[in-house]
Amino acid sequence: MDFVSFKKRLLKFSRNAWTPFAAIPIALGIGAIVLLIAGYDPVQAYAAMWQGAFKDRTAITEVLIKATPLIFIGAGLAIAFRCSIWNIGAEGQFYAGAVAATAVGIYLGDLPRFLLVPLVLIAGASSGALWGMLAAFLKNRFGANEVVTTIMLNYIAIFITGWLVTGPMIETAGLFAQTAKISENAWLWRFLPPTRLHTGFILALVLSVVLYIIIFKTSLGYTIRAVGINPDAARYAGINVKRKVLLAMAISGGAAGLGGAVEVAAISYRLYQLISPGYGFDGIAVSLLVNNNPLGVIFSGILFGALRSGAEVMQMNAKVPSVLVFLIQGLVVLSVVAFGVYSYVSKEKEE
Repeated sequence: MDFVSFKKRLLKFSRNAWTPFAAIPIALGIGAIVLLIAGYDPVQAYAAMWQGAFKDRTAITEVLIKATPLIFIGAGLAIAFRCSIWNIGAEGQFYAGAVAATAVGIYLGDLPRFLLVPLVLIAGASSGALWGMLAAFLKNRFGANEVVTTIMLNYIAIFITGWLVTGPMIETAGLFAQTAKISENAWLWRFLPPTRLHTGFILALVLSVVLYIIIFKTSLGYTIRAVGINPDAARYAGINVKRKVLLAMAISGGAAGLGGAVEVAAISYRLYQLISPGYGFDGIAVSLLVNNNPLGVIFSGILFGALRSGAEVMQMNAKVPSVLVFLIQGLVVLSVVAFGVYSYVSKEKEE
């Protein structure tokens, strides 16, 4: 390798390393200005945010709990994005997984734990995969734009969930829009008592590693990335582009659906009308932040989990209105996406 080539690689690595993470301090800086204008002390607010995320062991484990669904979703989205499929439907796929997991956990609740827990997780992953494949089918068969179809499928999944928890699957008492609790045989194990940290977090880490190996270390991953770089060239090389699109969306949706199943089996133990506070949309930023690297999603997911936990405490302790808290979170997401687009455009110009 000559010096010019080495210099180009070094510059490329430097840009990829700092560009995404530069989005976070910039967004927080803009948020500080907004807080000042609104009459709040940004130092006090961000100090409360820091304490909410890292004050003690309990706070740290709550960060990991909030990061778990983001890691599932972000790792799956990284596969779809690597295939140049803009899956904006992880929210709906998360709901689909949660619905299927709840149904299995309730109606097959008499099964022993060693059978029921895997069935709950498989049901969630399968349901999310099928929901993702529906958008891929529409794209392959009719040329439907996946951005439009996945967004529409989000609403459909949320509406179906709302109908189920207020109708066919509502708890016996019928007082709230929720299902009955799933069987205790379907609950995931918790460790590090007395915290709520559960084995779903370990499963999320394992999934990220597996998807990293698949996308970067196998021939299957190579063909998926080839389709993402240039589908026409990939088709000319003998790759079945439509099949790879379908597979990428199945993996992406399956990961999100598995996240929904884990949320039910480890945290909520039942299905609510709004079981996701926007995990599917935050997952997009989680993936983009690390340039769609499933392994890097672990770190960005924890970062966003810390932001979520810290923001809640900032609202309570620093008395910052929820509107400003959501604004700061939105600034982080918007900044990450903007930097991701910048990185992508710079890469295209180099090539």
